[in-house]
Amino acid sequence: MAVRKYKPNTPASRFRSVLSFDEITRVGSEKSLSKGKSSKAGRGAKGRISVRRRGGGHKKRLRLIDFKRDKYGVPGKVAAIEYDPNRSANIALINYADGEKRYILAPKGLGINETIQSGNDSPIRVGNSMELEKIPLGLVVHNIELQLGKGGQLARSAGAGALIVAKEGDYVTLKLPSGEMRMVLKKCHATLGEIGNEDHMNISLGKAGRSRWLGRRPKVRGVVMNPHDHPHGGGEGKTSGGRHPVSPWGQPAKGYKTRKKRKLSGKFIVKRRK
Repeated sequence: MAVRKYKPNTPASRFRSVLSFDEITRVGSEKSLSKGKSSKAGRGAKGRISVRRRGGGHKKRLRLIDFKRDKYGVPGKVAAIEYDPNRSANIALINYADGEKRYILAPKGLGINETIQSGNDSPIRVGNSMELEKIPLGLVVHNIELQLGKGGQLARSAGAGALIVAKEGDYVTLKLPSGEMRMVLKKCHATLGEIGNEDHMNISLGKAGRSRWLGRRPKVRGVVMNPHDHPHGGGEGKTSGGRHPVSPWGQPAKGYKTRKKRKLSGKFIVKRRK
């Protein structure tokens, strides 16, 4: 999907770019596979803000995506490629042979009227889902399970894909988009190909208002606040904080490891992303 730029007629359009949406074949969503989505504006179950600078934005309907791909042995035809406001990737509407409809993440190269299938008997073709042990080495996969039957958790954003680099015992080694090398159980399912809409990362919002449409509110630097509001605040004139950068609650913000030591997860990581 190509990136389209505007003529610089106004200050807002000077740096603004949008996707061409030439892959999109249908506007709107399937009514049976979508529902209303209420905006929580970054608040958790207790009503307290857990993610700052969220709120406003355009209304969105939630599309119900099939991350499990558990329609084994039933072929499905691609009816449409649609835009999903809740993710960077596009989605594909699948009409299965038994009459059921489902949404899946749209892989790169998947077109209208093409047939996809799930299960170990499926051919090696983009869009088909099967266990990792059935996929040859050197191929790229997405929507990868970490736990059997839970559904895909890895490589789900636009342009993402993981490379199968090795198979040994009960595990398959994958090279993830971040550069991390990780072992995943060979019985976990994955989908062939990489996610489409890879130009999503190249667009420029161009103006502050477009961030607000996406529900992103302004970010205020700590050094311009008062001491009551931030550890970097206060001081005479413009100061740079006078200490190592920290969060508003005093936790170091750069070079300080915050990942908890989890023995279960760490032993499957062959090579860290850093």
